[in-house]
Amino acid sequence: MNPDELDRLDRAVINAYQGGFPVVERPFEPAAAALSERGIDVSAEELLERVRSLEADGVLTRFGALINAQEIGGAATLVAMHAPEERFDAIAEQVNSHREVAHNYEREHPHLNMWFVVSVATPDAVDRVLAEIESETGQETYNLPKRREFRVEAKFLLDGPIPDGDVDLSTLGPDVDPIDRETLTPAERDLVVEIQDGLPITATPYADVAEAIGEPLEWVLETIQRFDAEGKVRRVGVIPNHYALGYTENGMTVWNVPDDLVPEVGPEVAGLEFVTHCYERPRHDGVWPYNFFAMTHGRSEAESRARIDAVRETMEEFWEVGEDDWDTLFSTRILKKTGIRMAERAAANTR
Repeated sequence: MNPDELDRLDRAVINAYQGGFPVVERPFEPAAAALSERGIDVSAEELLERVRSLEADGVLTRFGALINAQEIGGAATLVAMHAPEERFDAIAEQVNSHREVAHNYEREHPHLNMWFVVSVATPDAVDRVLAEIESETGQETYNLPKRREFRVEAKFLLDGPIPDGDVDLSTLGPDVDPIDRETLTPAERDLVVEIQDGLPITATPYADVAEAIGEPLEWVLETIQRFDAEGKVRRVGVIPNHYALGYTENGMTVWNVPDDLVPEVGPEVAGLEFVTHCYERPRHDGVWPYNFFAMTHGRSEAESRARIDAVRETMEEFWEVGEDDWDTLFSTRILKKTGIRMAERAAANTR
């Protein structure tokens, strides 16, 4: 679907509910009421059908809980490598053949032109996977694990109603207290596996999940709400396909930030509303001088460039940024994009 074909209700749903969806037995009822209060007259049944059609049309990748895999168990890391032009496709095929490789992108860089994510059930498996890839391809890999996370909030807003995306009904749900426990119970593992690809788009999605895993509805509501409080769930709502919304410019800005300034710079850059991911990662001497990553997305090259300029202006509030202190790597091709094997990671962390 062309984003220009999205009507006022489509845009209201996408803007309002990229997070903050109610965790109650019949969540579409308070969600529709909240839209009506904002001047978007819609019934619960109409809202349900609209979410269902947006998902069917590919505008949404799914509806439900966005799980924070890092808090569920296992490990994931970003890896860069050089793939010679004459062997690029063959190397991509070799890398992608590893089931642990979840995402793989070709990016514009004179040397490190292939970037992929390795997701494993146990952290020590990363070295094994990278050793196998190096042996098969004959190319060195550069592991860039996340050292510090400043932001992961990929919201893609549209022109139209509720432009600030500030409808938050996440408080509509059970009162819960976080639990200081890193491992999962078998029932929690089953819940993670059941909801990782989205909730059923029905009037009673949580009840449907409860029936599927054989647990009481109240337990499902309380556990999802608690996972949200604990950070195991980043948010509950609609998860848009940003390409379908016109956000086709994907720029990974990388920066050589003085180490002592990273704790100050991180929150400031993360506070820019258009920055979707923001991390500290390690350098690699002689190959990769950058230790700070900030991902931006734009609907045009001009918008993307303006957003990158705003990141640089924020950086320059802290130190004098030289031309060699930063770069932007635009993605030119998606080589692989699959799930991150949540079931295996959850299973390995179940006690």
